Amino acid sequence: MKCPYCGYKDTKVTDKRVSQGGTGIRRRRECLNSKCEKRFTTYEKIEQIERYVIKKDGRREPFNKDKIYLGIVKACEKRNIGHDKIDSIIADIEEKIQNQKEIPTNKLGEMVMKNLKKIDKVAYIRFASVYKDFEDVEDFKDLVREVK
Repeated sequence: MKCPYCGYKDTKVTDKRVSQGGTGIRRRRECLNSKCEKRFTTYEKIEQIERYVIKKDGRREPFNKDKIYLGIVKACEKRNIGHDKIDSIIADIEEKIQNQKEIPTNKLGEMVMKNLKKIDKVAYIRFASVYKDFEDVEDFKDLVREVK
């Protein structure tokens, strides 16, 4: 690592610690140039994969877990579902898509529905009604029959 003070190419690590919630490393370094010997800090972190969501109309937009979170919160409104459960759904989805650069919205929606169906059928129906764009009461009836 090049010294930021004198440009000398050799440095040594004097201390290193895990940082940023376990996703990074902080290193204290010392310049080995006898005329400099200054200390400085470097950080190393995991490079995040840029993920994109493929919309129904073919548009691509950056993956935003907050959108999924808000959709789940809305579906779980006035239900006895804690934010820890919602966070675990988000974590499950992120884990499943971690190596994918592109993910279609229908796959994301299906993942959310699968998780909601396990924890609360009413929240599942609420989410599905928006996600599947229900147009009439028959759509609701069909889904309720399926859930029973």
